[in-house]
Amino acid sequence: MSLTPIGEPRHKITVATLREKKLRHEPITCLTAYDYSSARLVDEAAIDVVLVGDSLAQTMLGYENTLSVTIEEMLHHTRAVRRGVKNALLVADMPYGSYQLDRTEAIRNATRFVKEAGAEVVKIEGGEKRADLIRRILDAEIPVAGHIGLTPQSVNVMGGYKVQGKSLTTIEQLMKDAVALERAGVACIYLEGMPREVAAMITAEIETPTIGIGAGPDCDGQVLVFHDILNLTFGPPAKFVRHFGDAAAEITHAVQAFRADVLSRQYPSDAESYHLPKETKAALDTVLERKHAMRR
Repeated sequence: MSLTPIGEPRHKITVATLREKKLRHEPITCLTAYDYSSARLVDEAAIDVVLVGDSLAQTMLGYENTLSVTIEEMLHHTRAVRRGVKNALLVADMPYGSYQLDRTEAIRNATRFVKEAGAEVVKIEGGEKRADLIRRILDAEIPVAGHIGLTPQSVNVMGGYKVQGKSLTTIEQLMKDAVALERAGVACIYLEGMPREVAAMITAEIETPTIGIGAGPDCDGQVLVFHDILNLTFGPPAKFVRHFGDAAAEITHAVQAFRADVLSRQYPSDAESYHLPKETKAALDTVLERKHAMRR
């Protein structure tokens, strides 16, 4: 398996690329991004898929869960991410309430993500029950990503953020969900919060690429939240979260250093200040001297 060095020219990642990667057994990389700067950094680091996740409800907006974020907020952030992404495949979450109630409205909302925000794929939570809707969205020429297992928009039905697929009955349902989504034509399926063994079975059973989050290493790809890998969240991390850096410590140190230098008048220095041209300064000094002399 060859890796594209960071900084080297890259080919545009498409829906077809994900399937090709699965066939070649090449891992798919995916990270969330919610604004221009994070999107640009993620894209330039050669990540395959950038997901504008509805997790921005908590990471960017401070909501308790994903249920409160609106379609307008999701569109706003997707537009910002679009400006920072050049090569990665851009996937956007359709938020709670934007596709559950009315199929015509769901298609209209999906179209907005593509037309107004530049998304290339929209992501919808749910298995068998979403299959018909997914076909209709695909009929509108919009690729769809599926999402099964622990689906955060169903947190109230599930009774919390609990690992799914622990019994034979629920494993069977997850398998049915995955097959139904594949038959509907999804571009990929996100597998969240399920035992490794179940995710491995699903990944082996279907030809559609799987991207795991809290689903073990046997998926075709992995996704994590941008803020989680950088320790920018304020609560205890989930079991599957790994900190690959400590931006929280770096930011705190920088902010404290700034405050200290301002309080001690060490910032800004003379070198960090703008100055008048010599001629203007000389003329100004003359004017000030005259004013001072007049006061005496």
